[in-house]
Amino acid sequence: MSTLLKFYRPLFSIPYSTRTVQLGTHCFHSLFKPKRRIRCVSTSSHSQPSIGIGGKWESPEFSELWLQNTISRKKEVFRPKTVGKVGMYVCGVTAYDLSHIGHARVYVTFDVLYRYLRHLGYQVTYVRNFTDVDDKIIARAKELGEDPISLSRRYCEEFNRDMVYLHCLPPSAEPRVSDHMPQILDMIKQIIENGYAYIVDGDVYFSVEKFPDYGRLSGRKLEDNRAGERVAVDSRKKHPADFALWKTAKEGEPFWDSPWGPGRPGWHIECSAMSAAYLGYSFDIHGGGMDLVFPHHENEIAQSCAVCNHSNISYWIHNGFVTVDSEKMSKSLGNFFTIRQVIDLYHPLALRLFLLGTHYQSPINYADVLLESASDRIFYIYQVPQYPTSLQMEEACLSSLSLPSSQPTPHRHMNTLHDCESALSQRDVVTLKDTIPPDTVNIINNFYKVFVTSMSDDLHTPVVLAALSDPLKTINDLLHTRKGKKQELRIESLAAFGKILGNVLSTLGLMPESYSEILQQLRDKALKRAKLTEDQVLQKIDERTAARKNKEYERSDIIRKDLAAVGIALMDSPDGTTWRPAVPLAIQEQQVSIT
Repeated sequence: MSTLLKFYRPLFSIPYSTRTVQLGTHCFHSLFKPKRRIRCVSTSSHSQPSIGIGGKWESPEFSELWLQNTISRKKEVFRPKTVGKVGMYVCGVTAYDLSHIGHARVYVTFDVLYRYLRHLGYQVTYVRNFTDVDDKIIARAKELGEDPISLSRRYCEEFNRDMVYLHCLPPSAEPRVSDHMPQILDMIKQIIENGYAYIVDGDVYFSVEKFPDYGRLSGRKLEDNRAGERVAVDSRKKHPADFALWKTAKEGEPFWDSPWGPGRPGWHIECSAMSAAYLGYSFDIHGGGMDLVFPHHENEIAQSCAVCNHSNISYWIHNGFVTVDSEKMSKSLGNFFTIRQVIDLYHPLALRLFLLGTHYQSPINYADVLLESASDRIFYIYQVPQYPTSLQMEEACLSSLSLPSSQPTPHRHMNTLHDCESALSQRDVVTLKDTIPPDTVNIINNFYKVFVTSMSDDLHTPVVLAALSDPLKTINDLLHTRKGKKQELRIESLAAFGKILGNVLSTLGLMPESYSEILQQLRDKALKRAKLTEDQVLQKIDERTAARKNKEYERSDIIRKDLAAVGIALMDSPDGTTWRPAVPLAIQEQQVSIT
């Protein structure tokens, strides 16, 4: 490992390859030619993706990507150190319990950034660690009478399950502290040799006074860092803000041998060592929650620069807190909801949509009313009330064009979906024209322009979600209105809308594997919240139908209102009555009072 620290090279690098995103007859092609590997030495080179357009659809130009940089306290144009490649490290969880929705916000935020960078054509090395050696883990293991490493391994697996539920893509690497002790020990040795750390009774402390730039990230002055305020009290330290690189083993705790005696690493050194091992000392993006700015990320900078004076991370990105009653959600405060608790009642993609509905830097207040609204919105996106979902239509269109899709199961009153599929099946893909009407072109270009400009403006996902309304409305007009059904090149328009929506939803991480499955899951969650079974709802529908036949309209209205009160909306049509999830009436009233 001395070679790693001497030459400041990552343990691995991803080989170059081109990336092509096929969008029907319209091909987005990004070609990059990196000149060097990511290294400690700071470089600055950048190339925007070039876009080749085929067919008649002219896509708007890509905007430069701007990101809010915590260290500069301003929004900056993103310019990677190596053309076409991005190195990104995000601090992972300390695995001693189930993750809460504050964690969900961190990893959904950086999953969207990861997806958008890939969408732009960048080749991204995304590293997200697990802290599996820590005081909290040891304390929890003692409480449960379990081996700390085994306990942490179990919760690492639970965390990964949560990430799958939330549609977060797996990172390029997920290093664990317990697997990287040689790198950690080697880094601590180097910091001591360079004069930035000292040894006291087997403990090793970083001397913050030796690092003049300490506080640059957080804006804190050294004299503000008082012992006991997120910094351990220890009279042996030269300065109250000095922090542990290595801790002497206590009886009954896990330990590793070191030149300073048996012990284990401090929290901050772990991420410095693992990020260096996989990305080098100079890479593009380091991210995490706002609570990590100080002391964790501040200390990471100090440690890495103490080893390599050319250490440089270009962009420090931090997301805002999830709050409950305006107070940060955290395990230490006991005011948290685990991801599992939330997705027991709400679909994981409803939780993801809830998190994306607020800009990642702003605080977001957790409330049932907001989860209900997100659940209602996600159902609308996948299936507009009483109409075949535009995205089910998209699947039919994609299927006809021999692109990957899943086959939805038709629901009652979804005959127009069948009509759409029938119309597409009667058209040979070869006969589909590569042009679409000017109105369709304008709507698609306007939507895509909003998508690109908003995402490139520091990931403004709320604007993109709002912009979905226009293409969804147009799709439904094409499927259901007399004018829409007569429109020239209607099938081509439907296919074009389907593909652009699929592209955008995939970038947001909101593209389900099966629309029919997620719609049923959303219905099941609504029934669970309402504490009803589907048979009970159907029985109520039959009772209401009988009441209407008998002209017992008051009774009919009572049944409708009773169901609406618990989030079950009835929909009447010439073919009968069906139901869909909806925001419960009491919560709708809360929404009105909030607005």
